[in-house]
Order: sequence, then C-alpha cells, then structure tokens
Amino acid sequence: MIPGMNKKQMKQMERQMKKMGMKMEELEGVREVIIRFDEKELVIDNPNVSLMNVMGQETYQIEGKAREVELEYEVEIPDEDVEMVANSANVSEEEARAALEECSGDLAEAIMKLNQ
Repeated sequence: MIPGMNKKQMKQMERQMKKMGMKMEELEGVREVIIRFDEKELVIDNPNVSLMNVMGQETYQIEGKAREVELEYEVEIPDEDVEMVANSANVSEEEARAALEECSGDLAEAIMKLNQ
C-alpha cells in the first residue's frame, strides 16, 4: 500500500491501473530482502513488498528500514601464485604472499609493488 492513501483511493488507483494493463499485488510472507553490492549488502528485515506487472514487465517495490552489512572476503592465494611472484620479483615466498594478500591476489600488482 502506498503511504498516505486510504482504501478508497487505493481501489480507485487499482481500477485505473487495470484499465492501463497494470496489475499490482502485495507479496505476503516476505521475511528479508538483500541487495548485494561488491563490498556490502543492504538487508531489509520484514519488508513490505509489492509486485507491479506492466505489460509483462515486473517491478518490485520494497518498503522497510535497511541496514548495511560490510562484506569481508578471504582471498585464497594458491602456492603457485606465491612461487610465481617470488620468482618474478626475486623475493622470499613470505614477502610474495604478504604482497599478494595486500593486493587481493592480483599477481601483476603484487610484482609491481615488490619491484618498487
């Protein structure tokens, strides 16, 4: 339901939408909506979710309070990558692993960093 609208206004709007080929319905039982980004998530608990169908195109409307969750990824660095960086930059495997961890596993960036 749209905030500020009473039931009579809502029914009138639904009739107008139906004439234009639009259909809107409330989705019941939705517990959580998660919107994922590269480095974070927005989590909306107990949201109000509406589905609008306009000529076959579905649009979701979500109402609720979002909380932000930062994502932390552990980068797995294969031993072959450590060995390659160590050989290319003429450093120990420990230094190569540390550089790879700092560069999130990016081989070229780690080698360039070690060669500076």
